[in-house]
Formats: sequence, C-alpha cells, structure tokens
Amino acid sequence: MVKKIIGITFIVILVGAVLFFAINGSANKDETIQTETCQLGEIVDKALAVGTIVPRHEIAVKSKISGIVKEIYADIGDEVHIGDPLINIAPDPTPLEYAESKRQHEIAQVTFEKAKRDMDRFETLKEKKLISDQEFENIKSAYDEAQLRMSLAEERLALIEKGQTTIASVVVENVIKSPVDGTVLVRNVNVGDPVVPLTSYQAGTEVMSLADMSDLIFKGTVDEIDVGKLDFGMPVEITIGALPNVKIEGELTKVSPKAQQNEGTTVFEIEINLKDSAETNLRAGYSANADIIIVKKTDILLIPERLIEFVEDSAFVEIQDSLGIITKKAVELGLSDGINIEVVDGLQEGEILVERPPKEITGDL
Repeated sequence: MVKKIIGITFIVILVGAVLFFAINGSANKDETIQTETCQLGEIVDKALAVGTIVPRHEIAVKSKISGIVKEIYADIGDEVHIGDPLINIAPDPTPLEYAESKRQHEIAQVTFEKAKRDMDRFETLKEKKLISDQEFENIKSAYDEAQLRMSLAEERLALIEKGQTTIASVVVENVIKSPVDGTVLVRNVNVGDPVVPLTSYQAGTEVMSLADMSDLIFKGTVDEIDVGKLDFGMPVEITIGALPNVKIEGELTKVSPKAQQNEGTTVFEIEINLKDSAETNLRAGYSANADIIIVKKTDILLIPERLIEFVEDSAFVEIQDSLGIITKKAVELGLSDGINIEVVDGLQEGEILVERPPKEITGDL
C-alpha cells in the first residue's frame, strides 16, 4: 500500500514538473513576440543610375595656324563671350618653310611682273588692231593667273612672318578667339608651347575647352535589369557626391538603344535634364547618383515585408486582437521596395501584426 502511494505521488510530481516547464517555456517564448502596426505611408519603385554632372555641350578650341603660344588672355574658370581673345599664337616656321615661302613669293613676283609687261604690250597692239581678240584673251588669262599666284604667295608669306592676313575680305589672324559664350574649363597649353593647326588631315592641338555652365546635364548608366521599366519624362532625384545635403530634381530625356559592358556588367547610357541647377553651385565632373522614379504611391497601407509568410501562391500574416488572440489572415499584396510592402486587401489601418522570433536551429553537428 505504501509503495502504491509513493508511486502515485511520484507520477503526480513528474506530470506537474512537465506542465510547469512547458507553461514556463511557452511564456518565455510569448514574451519574445513583437508586434507591428499597419499604417499608411509612401512607397517608391526606382531605378539607380550612376554617373557624372557634365555640360550639355563642351567645345574644344583649336588653332588654325601653327606656331608657339605667345600670350594667354583667359584662364581656367574665366567667363568669356563670342569673339573674346583667348590665345595669341606666334608663327614659328622652320628655316626650310620660311625659305620656301620667301622664294615662292619672289618667283610669283617675277612671273607677275613679266605677265604685266606682256599685258601692257598686247593692250597697245590690240588698240592698233594688230592682234586678234583670241590672242589678247590668252594674254589676259595668263596675267590674271599670275596675279592670283602673286596674291597667294603674299598671303602665305604674311602668315609665316606675321601670323595674320586677309583673304577675300576674311581676316585670318594668329589670335584665337572664343567661338561661344561660356566658361574656360581646361587650358592645355602654356606660354612657349608649340601648337599644331587643325587641318583636314590632322586633329590639331586642343588649346582650351569651353562650356556653358548654366546648361548642365547628368550622364550615367543604368543596369539592364531596370532599363525595360524606363520611359522618357520620368522624374528623377539626383544626389551629388560632393554635396550630400543637396538633392536636384531632373527628368529622364535619353536612353541608349545599345548596351555597353562595364566591368562584366551590361549597362545602358542615359541622360537627364537638371531642373533649377543654376541655384546650386555645380561643377563639371561631379560624381552623382540618380534615382529614377518608376512608380510612386502615397497614402497606402504598408507593413514590413519580413512579416509575410508565403504558402504556395498565397500570402499570410498573423494578427493579434485586443484580447491577445493570434490568428493567421490572408492578404493581397502590391508594390514593394524590398523593406515595406503595400497591402491591397485583407488588413485595415491600425491592426496589430505579430512578428515571431526566428526559429532556433538545433541538432548535433
């Protein structure tokens, strides 16, 4: 009888201990449960573009004559206008070039003087009707040609000696003038540097670079994953690396039809017009990031995306009522930004969502 009582007592104690630890463990787990509230907010689907701020048009200034830089009238950062002098190029011909030009001028002068004497003599003969009109026309053509060769030789010699001349009322001079209104961005030469002229068979020396700094754009690239979502006119928010507290609005204006390879990644070039950029002290070459707004929704019901449980094609969340009872509820989802997600149907503003603690992984390794 005593053994039976002891056995029953042991069983009661064992069952009580199991229930105690089970209830206590459940309570501890319940204490780790956190909650989130359904609330209205804003969500944006955007594509990231990486690039730089550049002038819309940058002009490379080159010389039309060869020589040595004699004077520089404008420097980096200076504002210039059309026709303002930039650089004075002093002619610096080789001895052979000067000798050839000088002798060609002398030969052309001798030829012209002979043609002029012939012309004067044949004019007298023509007045006396001792030659035909055809003979006189031939002499006149030779005289006109000699005169043109003489002018060409004089112009060439003047360019070599002085660096300037007038050809058919067009002044060709050794002072390079600004072709546009803008700012000097780059100066590539110093006083004493040689300059190669721009011709039909050579690029020539780029002496300066000019641009209108009031007309800047964003040029960059966007990943191929996002390019299919882009369309002209989409709003853009631009962040400048050197000005972290400044955001500039823009508008997408160009998307390249051809991809490029950038460090093993396929990207597409884009251009963005900047709005009200004149109010910000922007400089050409600033690195920048552009958030292209694809879709933007405001005043929508949002919940953290981590609280969603997916079962096949359906999405569920756990909600807690005022009595603390937790139930699972199906929801219809919408736009997501990777952190929060839109709830189209199934929840109301203010409902309490349950966030379970992460499951512990147990087992022997």
